[in-house]
Amino acid sequence: MFGDSPEGVDIWQRVPYDPADYGPVDDYATDFDHGHPEYNPRAPEVWKELRESGCPVAHSDRYGGMWVPVTHETVHEVAYDTEHFTSRDVVVSVGRPGDLALPAPIGGAPPITSDPPFHSMARRLLLPPFAPKQIEPWEGKVRELCRRLLDDMGDIAPGETVVDAAVQYAQHIPVNVIGRMLGFPEEDEELFRKFVHDALERITEEPGTREGMDDLGKYIAAQIEDHRENPRDDLTSYLMNVELDGNKLTDDHVGGSVILLLIAGIDTTWSAIGSSLWHLAQSPDDRQRLADDPDVMQFAVEEFLRAYAPVTMARMVAKDHDFHGCPMKQDDWVLLPFPAANRDPAQFDDADGFVIDREENRHAAFGLGIHRCLGSNLARLELRVAIEEFVRHFPNFELAGDVRWSVGQIRGPRELPVRILAG
Repeated sequence: MFGDSPEGVDIWQRVPYDPADYGPVDDYATDFDHGHPEYNPRAPEVWKELRESGCPVAHSDRYGGMWVPVTHETVHEVAYDTEHFTSRDVVVSVGRPGDLALPAPIGGAPPITSDPPFHSMARRLLLPPFAPKQIEPWEGKVRELCRRLLDDMGDIAPGETVVDAAVQYAQHIPVNVIGRMLGFPEEDEELFRKFVHDALERITEEPGTREGMDDLGKYIAAQIEDHRENPRDDLTSYLMNVELDGNKLTDDHVGGSVILLLIAGIDTTWSAIGSSLWHLAQSPDDRQRLADDPDVMQFAVEEFLRAYAPVTMARMVAKDHDFHGCPMKQDDWVLLPFPAANRDPAQFDDADGFVIDREENRHAAFGLGIHRCLGSNLARLELRVAIEEFVRHFPNFELAGDVRWSVGQIRGPRELPVRILAG
């Protein structure tokens, strides 16, 4: 059954890293830690400091050894090099998956944990459900959801009412949408947010001490069984019935892909929506531009994605490799901060600025290489509609307190207090 490990298999191998041995980061060039609470709030500053100091690839002994390219060129090179870098695991943590826990060629969350040539076959299965014509009909449902969330905030007294744009709004949108697509109960949405936190933010907890970390696997296994007993028309049933080389997918493959869609479909978009509203809360000129010229939204969405890209992915070194003078060893982590690539002045004019009508915008918010996000059409739709509805409902708002940012590889505000002002 999916979610269980074979008897006698140690899913997590112990690595020589104990978070208690490490304090605050003094030098990100030699002691990089994306899991430190101070990192995400000031990540753009960290990337800029590293580039300007002549450090295109940072290093850390944390997590058993990790490298972090921060220029567009170096991130691009790693992302496209499937010979020297494997996708066997894509979330850096203090534990590393044992070989039997993520069996080749599928990996634990195909296709993102799959390497060529299996990767292309696994990815091809998921393209049809996320094609533009399949996603377009969701716009009305997303818009209705956003309006309901905004109405649920109750009576607003301009200048006095403070709402949490992350907790009351952003976090609910992708959770609801991907849950409905997968055919999961709406009442489980809070549980889905727990799964996201467990998978992406508890990365410094020692293997074997993470209570509840197997809950996601057990939940997905139960959902697969429920779909088997009660077939319906949704994304989970699609995966259970689609064929690869004439055979239906194993439960492990189905479950791994569902985990990918659930985790990636929630946190990335939730974070992008929150970061965009964080920007608008501090940028009255951009709010006014959206109000005066609705057509600029098509450019604004891409600029929100570039400037506040939420996703940092990871690879593992497949074999010893000298990368621009960096002696990478087999099984070292390589963190791929696509947001840093988007802030590289060698790739973008005014890279650290927000240009709401930027026309040349080949950003890497959805990744680079073979694992480019297959849900980009859905993410763009949710982001656009969420911003449109929030600024329509609240034309004027400002930050109203401290913002709490996420921890780990997905960057976005977890608490975003904004004061609603007179329109």
